[in-house]
Amino acid sequence: MVRYGLPDGAWVKSSYSPDNGGNCIETQPTPDGLVAVGDTKDRTLGAHTFAPAPWQAFVTAVRDGSL
Repeated sequence: MVRYGLPDGAWVKSSYSPDNGGNCIETQPTPDGLVAVGDTKDRTLGAHTFAPAPWQAFVTAVRDGSL
């Protein structure tokens, strides 16, 4: 399935996602400069897109434990 018009092979699974089928996300840059974020467990749900700066702020907050 193609989500947000992006090819399946370019999605990158989060390094924080377990390999045992737990909560998994994957990301991919879009041609228009956004970050697409999808659920690896149900790819039919599509993807959410975020501007790079807010996405990076979210990732940083998760990494440093402030969320």
